[in-house]
Amino acid sequence: MAYLKKKSMEFLKTFDVPSKNPSEDAQRRWREAVGTLVKNRRRRFRMVPDLDKRSQAETQRRNIQEKLRVALYVQKAALQFIDAARRTEHPLPELARQCGFSISAEELASLVRGKDSKSLRLHKGVDGLARKVNVSLADGIKSDDVGLRTEVYGANQYAEKPPRTFWMFLWDACQDMTLMLLAFCAVVSVAIGVATEGFPGGMYDGVGIMLTIFLVVAITAASDYKQSLQFRDLDREKKKIEIQVTRDRFRQKVSIYDIVVGDIVHLSIGDQVPADGLFVDGYSFVVDESSLSGESEPVHVSTTNRFLLGGTKVQDGSARMLVTAVGMRTEWGNLMETLSQGGEDETPLQVKLNGVATIIGKIGLAFAVLTFTVLMARFLYGKAGSPGGLLEWGMEDALSVLNFFAVAVTIIVVAVPEGLPLAVTLSLAFAMKKLMQERALVRHLSACETMGSASCICTDKTGTLTTNHMVVEKVWAAGGATTVSTAKGFEELTSSALSEGFAKLLLEGVFQCSGSEVVRGKDGTTTVMGTPTETAILEFGLGVEKRTCIEHAAAAKLRVEPFNSVKKTMGVVVTSPSAGGRPRAYLKGASEVVLRKCSNVVVDRHGSIVSLTEKNYGKQVAGAIDTFACEALRTLCLAYQDVGGEGELPADGYTLIAVFGIKDPLRPGVREAVATCHAAGINVRMVTGDNISTAKAIARECGILTEEGVAIEGPDFRQMSPDQMRAIIPKIQVMARSLPLDKHTLVTNLRGMFNEVVAVTGDGTNDAPALHEADIGLAMGIAGTEVAKENADVIIMDDNFSTIINVAKWGRSVYINIQKFVQFQLTVNVVALMVNFVSAAFTGSAPLTIVQLLWVNLIMDTLGALALATEPPSDAMMRRPPVGRGDNFITKVMWRNITGQSIYQLLVLGILLFRGDSLLQMNNNDDLLNTFVFNTFVFCQVFNEVNSREMEKINVFSGMFSSWVFSAVVTATVVFQVILVELLGTFAGTVHLSGWLWLMSVLIGSFSLVVGALIKCIPISSGDASSDRHDGYQPIPTGPSAV
Repeated sequence: MAYLKKKSMEFLKTFDVPSKNPSEDAQRRWREAVGTLVKNRRRRFRMVPDLDKRSQAETQRRNIQEKLRVALYVQKAALQFIDAARRTEHPLPELARQCGFSISAEELASLVRGKDSKSLRLHKGVDGLARKVNVSLADGIKSDDVGLRTEVYGANQYAEKPPRTFWMFLWDACQDMTLMLLAFCAVVSVAIGVATEGFPGGMYDGVGIMLTIFLVVAITAASDYKQSLQFRDLDREKKKIEIQVTRDRFRQKVSIYDIVVGDIVHLSIGDQVPADGLFVDGYSFVVDESSLSGESEPVHVSTTNRFLLGGTKVQDGSARMLVTAVGMRTEWGNLMETLSQGGEDETPLQVKLNGVATIIGKIGLAFAVLTFTVLMARFLYGKAGSPGGLLEWGMEDALSVLNFFAVAVTIIVVAVPEGLPLAVTLSLAFAMKKLMQERALVRHLSACETMGSASCICTDKTGTLTTNHMVVEKVWAAGGATTVSTAKGFEELTSSALSEGFAKLLLEGVFQCSGSEVVRGKDGTTTVMGTPTETAILEFGLGVEKRTCIEHAAAAKLRVEPFNSVKKTMGVVVTSPSAGGRPRAYLKGASEVVLRKCSNVVVDRHGSIVSLTEKNYGKQVAGAIDTFACEALRTLCLAYQDVGGEGELPADGYTLIAVFGIKDPLRPGVREAVATCHAAGINVRMVTGDNISTAKAIARECGILTEEGVAIEGPDFRQMSPDQMRAIIPKIQVMARSLPLDKHTLVTNLRGMFNEVVAVTGDGTNDAPALHEADIGLAMGIAGTEVAKENADVIIMDDNFSTIINVAKWGRSVYINIQKFVQFQLTVNVVALMVNFVSAAFTGSAPLTIVQLLWVNLIMDTLGALALATEPPSDAMMRRPPVGRGDNFITKVMWRNITGQSIYQLLVLGILLFRGDSLLQMNNNDDLLNTFVFNTFVFCQVFNEVNSREMEKINVFSGMFSSWVFSAVVTATVVFQVILVELLGTFAGTVHLSGWLWLMSVLIGSFSLVVGALIKCIPISSGDASSDRHDGYQPIPTGPSAV
């Protein structure tokens, strides 16, 4: 037995694959290990990508990239000459001419795709093309023209594979080789039966098998089709990407799939370019074209290089773009078509259960062969002693042999648990649908599963732990701090003592040094479009304008350096009206970074400027920043400097204008969510770019920072050696002033040094490496950029930390539900195999007919998966430690339950088979006894299904009725069992049972609950490994104390 267990464990190691980015070798290895012992490859591997097709798609993608790389980067004169010689004419379609356009869709598409500067000049640049597509670069297109433009130039949709219909799933379900064999046996049985017994008596057995096969196929196909609809809904949700455009003279958000040729699109850091187009205007605009061309070198886009290709990512800066080609007229459209053919990687649990199914299938095959051999041996032995011996064979003999073969095939049907890997898909589909309702969009199947094992969450502060609805709470300006969130404080700051010169300086800095915009909607309301931090400062500026009646003047921007998380500042150079039209630089950003670059400060409301070193003004400002930070306010500084005509941003020498203290309140429920994480054995670490005092104040408020924990700054962490990191990382609870690289380093070391399962939140473009590196990348749906979302596994639609806890809870639910199902299915497998084999060996016949075995298979496979794999999570799941890497899926607790229930059922059914006739006084009525055995066996499974709801707790009824699917499946099973026994006896091989025998069946089955409770009182040793957990948590206790 120990040898078999060792071999099984070695075999199952083949089925260990990482949750993210598994190698092709690992994927091929487990596929080969499954071998040919699969009843229905089309269905079993429906959710498993075809590696050969994926390889072909990858080759096609590389070819497209190579073609693009040549087109985009090879700019030799010879090629330009050849291109000019082969230049094709693009006639203008009549429809386009009638609609007022003077350029064809093909010409527009080829112009940008080929980065044809010469053609662009011939069309008189962007302005000329805008006139030809009938659009104003300032006002955008008219919303009423969208349908017309779609008709002429096409829609921004990509070619996709048509969705699978129900009939396709029905066809897949029919590909089960064992069911085909049974169908063949049924046809032969009908033919022989009618020939020997006449019509209709001789056809009942065969027709019964056919009807049962049809029922199995129909229910299987319906279940698979329902799953596909759920995944289709999820795919639609994944594609909901919005982008800002100017239409009808107003800025608004639209879906990228509603973009049309002529749209003026606003792009900023982290956006995906939604279609091909031309740069209109912008600042420091850099795109990453690697997704198209494979080239990692960033491309600077400006008035000298205006071409923008759909599918590329904005790395830096901001710009407006004129859309020139959409959908399948872009290279990104062609590339998307190949990407959709790859399929999603299988999840670790799916692979693991394929291994379990393979082992069980081999055991089942052995039992089927043994059962057939025993039945044939007994039949031949009996026939040898009859008149005529083995030389005379009749139709009845052929029917008996055929029945033996059919029983053996049916045992394989029951024994090979095709439903195990597919139950994971069912559970994941159910969990993902529920999570979508709870504002979490799972992009990759494995993430939902892996999140249940998360032992650490590295979370951002802004927008995740806090509301992301920011307001300026305090301002240090003109030599003093003022609380501006109150009417009195705001009036004090903006009173008549504030000089006009200083007010204009402050307002110019606020409105010009900003990556956001103040836009006026169709209804006349003023809206700030941008990040919450920028919005808070601009709303403060609008308030100052309203109160002082001084408005900021428009200024031409000479240079813009957008904010990014590495520099932690934003800079702009403008022709300042308040400086007499001379260039003036403004700098805004992290308080300590800006303050280091300042030499002077505005000290009063008249705009007087003194050195920071005079009268301890430097200490006053630093003290104000520290005071704001300790009050959990986010601090930003605004400074300026007059510069020369070259318009470059100075490195230092700025004059400080103001310090802003921005309040971002803690989200309701965050403290409770963090406490839930701690109770669940999940360590929460805050990684933020904020001041360390602000970070510590927020971390204490939400319960992340404890007395034993360490708060560290990114620069200090960066300088540590690996040994120092190993010593301090377990204690780190807050990392402030961190760069994205610090987050990536922390995640890598948590996974590598401490074998943690790490979840990471991120919203910026620079968070992409950490999101990709983590076991589970969680991108923010509201604040997150498209680059961050693309690299994430789960998108938190409401940016709420509590939603992350829901993802963890559902992840645990998936894992535990599959364990419940496996426990239930293995018990049915063991009992069904042993009962049929033992009965065949001792009586020469199988007590369960083919129809009955198929019904049992339906109960334990499709219906069992529906009942147990879709149970909702309970709060108790978050009061136990996470499942560690490498933990056995089938635990000792599960083996205890399987063994106990199997022994009880085998004892009961064995007594009924061999002593049931005398005990129940059935007068040698074998049909009645076999029907009673079948009925009792089914009710044992029904109550064992209830038992399987809780693997460790005695109370198995808690929350049972909160899962309507479970209740419906159990009810349907009981109702159909009654119909099968009482009304379909001719086809199912059953006879009528009296009320007393029905009661006995139910009582014997329900005694499984008592047996289950007694079994759970047997303590299970947790082993030595669990005591070595570095997170300090111990496995939950087993036995009666776990009630």
